[in-house]
Amino acid sequence: MDSASGNSSGSTRLQNSGSEEDLQVLMDQRKRKRMQSNRESARRSRMRKQQHLDELMAQVTQLRKDNAQILSNINITSQLYMNIEAGNSVLRAQMAELTQRLQSLEEIANCINTGRSNGGFGETEEEAFQIQTNVAADSFMNSMNFLYVNQPIMAAADIFPY
Repeated sequence: MDSASGNSSGSTRLQNSGSEEDLQVLMDQRKRKRMQSNRESARRSRMRKQQHLDELMAQVTQLRKDNAQILSNINITSQLYMNIEAGNSVLRAQMAELTQRLQSLEEIANCINTGRSNGGFGETEEEAFQIQTNVAADSFMNSMNFLYVNQPIMAAADIFPY
């Protein structure tokens, strides 16, 4: 019976050590599987991170391109504005000159009409007209009026957008 009990306790030890080894092998397999899964997850995470970084870099490039285009448009618009302002200044000066000329001509016309209605102040109509014409010519040739007489009208085709 001793041998039977010895055999049975020896086989229990073999079964225990076999099941411990199986358990150890199973735990090692699970550990390797978990490590492999973690590596794969980390690889996917790095890929997502790289893809996100690439998308952000593309967005930065596009935004820089858009910004450069906007700055270019601002510069073009500013230049057009300055050209139009310069043209407006010339037109204002010409308008002031023409307004002054008109006032002078209206004064001449009023003097002629007044001279006719008053009998010419003792002068003939031709003499009154000659005096008023000389006054108008002097007014026209006044150095203050002469500033804008020969100013060209500046315009360029590029100020009008097509």
